[in-house]
Amino acid sequence: MTSPDIGHIKGFLLDLQDRICHALAAEDGGAFREDLWTRDEGGGGRTRVLRQGRVYEQAGVNFSHVEGARLPASASAHRPELAGRSFQALGVSLVVHPHNPYVPTSHANVRFFIAEKPGADPVWWFGGGFDLTPFYGFQEDAVHWHQTAHDLCRPFGDNVYSRYKSWCDDYFFLKHRNEARGIGGLFFDDLNTPDFERAYAFTRAVGEGYLDAYLPIVRRRKVLPWGERERQFQLYRRGRYVEFNLVWDRGTQFGLHSGGRTESILMSLPPQVRWEYDYQPQPDSPEAALYRDFLPVRDWLSQGER
Repeated sequence: MTSPDIGHIKGFLLDLQDRICHALAAEDGGAFREDLWTRDEGGGGRTRVLRQGRVYEQAGVNFSHVEGARLPASASAHRPELAGRSFQALGVSLVVHPHNPYVPTSHANVRFFIAEKPGADPVWWFGGGFDLTPFYGFQEDAVHWHQTAHDLCRPFGDNVYSRYKSWCDDYFFLKHRNEARGIGGLFFDDLNTPDFERAYAFTRAVGEGYLDAYLPIVRRRKVLPWGERERQFQLYRRGRYVEFNLVWDRGTQFGLHSGGRTESILMSLPPQVRWEYDYQPQPDSPEAALYRDFLPVRDWLSQGER
């Protein structure tokens, strides 16, 4: 396959959603609720949410395939060559909010976009990635997460991991807080080189690598005991997740501006969260360690990159 085949991409994404939901449900013991939805402008999606499970307070895995006769102005503002084109955007996006504060929140998505008009070549690209948001950091988990990301990137070039790791660090950053959302991972967008086959293969590798990166961390940390102190810190730090998604996230903005299903788009938000004025962790506490040792950008593989 050397050119975009929407049917093939859609088949992969639906299968990826199935596989991720099956694996997450097996780890939790619960079941996903499924909602099918359509939009008046064209397309729709399949939203799956697992709520109040044994491991996950909320886990959502969305598939969407939306289309329209004209791109919204917000989507073409920085790409004027796309103005007036019809478009299709399809992808899988997921967010997992565990009960246990020692289990990190995780996010992943893979997506494809194509804009077309008569008499012109289509403009298309892939995007996606995955990132980790711990509340209580563990060096072992951070190294594993980034090693998995590194290893899946390696067949696609020696500098792919470092490039997309840096892009992730830059993207998942709360500028108004001058603070990272978590410890990053991979982020890429506008990928259409060197050709369709290679870009598509990389996107599949990222989507399929998420479970390899996340589930071993869940299994290690879900058994750790926790109490009200850890819960309150988790709820406070979830506030950063809400702030990023509502203020900075381009996917949230595109979904809302393009007429997507609001319940599915905002599924990424945690079910419970709190804010506290001028919160400061106690010096040398486990909470302070998150800010000191994990949120500053660093090379997690420098001590043992294979």
